[in-house]
Amino acid sequence: MEGRRVVGWAARDASGLLSPYSFTLRKTGPEDVVIKVLYRGMDHTDLHQMRNEVHSTNYPLVPGHEVVGEVVELGSEVKKYRVGDMVGVGCIVGSCGRCLSCNSNTEQYCNNRIFTYNGIYKDGRPTQGGFCSAMIVHQKFVVRIPEKLSPEQAAPLLCAGVTAYSPLRQFMGSGKVLNAGILGLGGVGHLGVKIAKAMGHHVTVISSSDKKREEALQHLGADAFLVSSNAAEMEEAANNLDYILDTVPALHPLQSHLSLLKVDGKLFLVGVSPKPLQFDATDLILGKKNITGSFIGSMEETQEILDFWAEKNLTSMIEIVKMDYVNKAFERMERSDVRYRFVVDVAGSNLE
Repeated sequence: MEGRRVVGWAARDASGLLSPYSFTLRKTGPEDVVIKVLYRGMDHTDLHQMRNEVHSTNYPLVPGHEVVGEVVELGSEVKKYRVGDMVGVGCIVGSCGRCLSCNSNTEQYCNNRIFTYNGIYKDGRPTQGGFCSAMIVHQKFVVRIPEKLSPEQAAPLLCAGVTAYSPLRQFMGSGKVLNAGILGLGGVGHLGVKIAKAMGHHVTVISSSDKKREEALQHLGADAFLVSSNAAEMEEAANNLDYILDTVPALHPLQSHLSLLKVDGKLFLVGVSPKPLQFDATDLILGKKNITGSFIGSMEETQEILDFWAEKNLTSMIEIVKMDYVNKAFERMERSDVRYRFVVDVAGSNLE
């Protein structure tokens, strides 16, 4: 169907403030799924994009890439889903389908990937995200929500969850109890703690202050807590961790955290800092330490984290809000005033 009118909330300029915005969806193709949006998660990438802090933003911008909804219409060639299915959409809605990345189930690294919002679809139209009443997405870039997983619980897994899961997946089935470090206890970090614990790792949460110690140890089940500003604690913990999942989406020092890694230890960067990070190459060379990046996850890994979450009976710590609260919610997110992920009840909101 062409010309399907939807109502969303969009940013118009670098202030990042969202307000109601009406637009039409692209034509439904033979392999497309039409989704009624029920819930969507909020993350720091939304904030960076809304404020034009990462790369050039095309306004008006409807953000949102942790989208859970119900299938309401199918293209003629869609076989994977049926009307009424509960599905999810993550950070990308397209790729070239021909390159090495696409042919090895790592399509998130395709040079021609199409972002769920602030991208350009194959028909030349700008992509808009899940802060709206409906979306049209190619079936390859849609995942199934397990029956035992509630839609609001599933939402944060479609970006934050798979972002933590993708780099840690390599350690599954190793049979070793690894010493894991989770740097930053926000939306991605709290899911990283739960994933690492479910994999059987010994988990140390690393934070810049002591204020989240009780939360990390008693509520999230971490095994240890380390204050990075405490020189004595950091010295005692040196050369102890097999890996660190660095989830901090802001400028922060890498140097002291690298000292925590064992020889051949890995620091996974998954938080996007709007400014360059710095480190001393000597520390990497003398300790054979590794800094590596990881970008969201593949469609295969996105389905895996949803199934893993359901199988392990894990829960995301979320606060559900309505659309008219989103600007306030982004303000609170910026000062880390949320435990640990906002999820917007889109279907239950007045979008006009």
